[in-house]
Amino acid sequence: MDMKRVKDYIYWLYYQYLLVTCSYVLEPWERSMFHTITVTVFAMVVYTAYVFVPIHVRLAFQFFSQIFGGQPESTV
Repeated sequence: MDMKRVKDYIYWLYYQYLLVTCSYVLEPWERSMFHTITVTVFAMVVYTAYVFVPIHVRLAFQFFSQIFGGQPESTV
């Protein structure tokens, strides 16, 4: 895949993002604020999922293993 096609594809994805979010009608300073807020919220969601989802999955696994007859873990 040549670089021009990759660059065109990235531009196309960015254009689709602008159309979906309707941010193409914003002024440049409004668009930069919108992108900043969007990236910040997305980063917070990814960080929260990275930190808390494994804990909840482990606790759910322990809970369901106790319900369905698994051996309790040692408290030692």
